[in-house]
Amino acid sequence: LTPLLPHLDHRNRGMRTRLGCLSHKSDSYNDFTAILPDKPNRALNLPSPSFATPRVSLADGLAAFRAFLKTEFSEENLEFWLACEDFKKTRSAAKLASKAQRIFEEFIDVQAPREVNIDFQTRELTRRNVQEPSLSCFDQAQGKVHSLMEKDSYPRFLRSKIYTDLLSQTQRRLS
Repeated sequence: LTPLLPHLDHRNRGMRTRLGCLSHKSDSYNDFTAILPDKPNRALNLPSPSFATPRVSLADGLAAFRAFLKTEFSEENLEFWLACEDFKKTRSAAKLASKAQRIFEEFIDVQAPREVNIDFQTRELTRRNVQEPSLSCFDQAQGKVHSLMEKDSYPRFLRSKIYTDLLSQTQRRLS
């Protein structure tokens, strides 16, 4: 989700590369804070409508983005993206296959409980990739979902009441 926050402080480029968005515990994947740098509570600079840049914590920002996605019935996109990031950290070949299958069944398979909106070709490529899983087997599907959030959900989030309320709360805490 790195391009989703082009306005992040450039000194935090490593954090943007790892997560690129806001962080909070996932509902279906125990703890993805391990994909963050050593200080998961580090704050990110997010734009505000008044051009001030209040510091919004990673956890608060992700909670707000997740809440926004729930209002749009599309939180599965963020959950899938985070599951893929967690999957890429898998070092055990035995765990790789079971994690790949679980992610596929939860997010990719037709009529999956939290099916993400991807095209047929990407779904079929991912199905084949999962047969012989590698750390990159979800890359194309993850890229499609990322692009969808970047071009669709995230710009609306930045204009939403949820986001403006988050900025207001942050500014009150800083005052």
